[in-house]
Amino acid sequence: AALAVLPADLGARNNGIIVSEMLQLDDALVQRLSDFRFRGLKVLSYSAFYERYWSRVPAAHLSNAWFLQASGFDRVYDYVGLRFQRVLDVILSFTGLIVLSPLLVFLALLVGATSKGGAIYKQQRVGLNGRLFTLYKFRSMGADAEQDGAVWAQKNDPRVTPLGRFLRASRLDELPQLLNIFKGEMSLIGPRPERPEFVAQLRERVPHYDFRHLVTPGLTGWAQVMYNYTNSVDEAARKLEYDLYYIKNHSIQLDFAILIKTVVSVLRRMGQ
Repeated sequence: AALAVLPADLGARNNGIIVSEMLQLDDALVQRLSDFRFRGLKVLSYSAFYERYWSRVPAAHLSNAWFLQASGFDRVYDYVGLRFQRVLDVILSFTGLIVLSPLLVFLALLVGATSKGGAIYKQQRVGLNGRLFTLYKFRSMGADAEQDGAVWAQKNDPRVTPLGRFLRASRLDELPQLLNIFKGEMSLIGPRPERPEFVAQLRERVPHYDFRHLVTPGLTGWAQVMYNYTNSVDEAARKLEYDLYYIKNHSIQLDFAILIKTVVSVLRRMGQ
């Protein structure tokens, strides 16, 4: 069915008609919608409305055919752009590792001194085209935090150490991933890589979930600056909508906006 808002006043600013992609349009309905549009009324598909006003792609409501026909998604096959991004990632990650090396050493010593266990936490994640890689981060939980298996992260996770809470709020726990970026396993910006245990669940329950693996995962991304921690399948599905929006609408301007939002988000968390 179509979701439609039929206005009493065609000149009203926010009035419009939203048409479902699943609706079979006959000639009479197409003509009527065309008449509305050329009389000044917005006529948008459901996915276009979703993107324009919420900055995400309604993955659960779209067919495979939509992904075949939709505009955008140029980043997937833009080899020149991908090569440029790789060069930029190498330069920025190498520079970051050199410049921040005193801080990295200090944080590693601090983590080791304040709780039992190694300073660097290694974890398997799913990357480009579904390939597994080892992600590095400063340990923010106790050494035995996952002795019962993988558990979704929580905003106020009781397993997190006092220092770990600060590291997470400031995103300093993610700094070792500069090495992942330098190695080519990650990029500065892209969908956050998920754990294979959760990916196995999400592939079964979230439509089109594997599309997020079409690009290299990132240190930060559109979903991270627009949404909160993911601690359920439903929230992972919502994050996928933001990830797909980023892949579909990728641009230098969007990357710059993500960097600015990331900095603002970190400063706000540190100020709380």
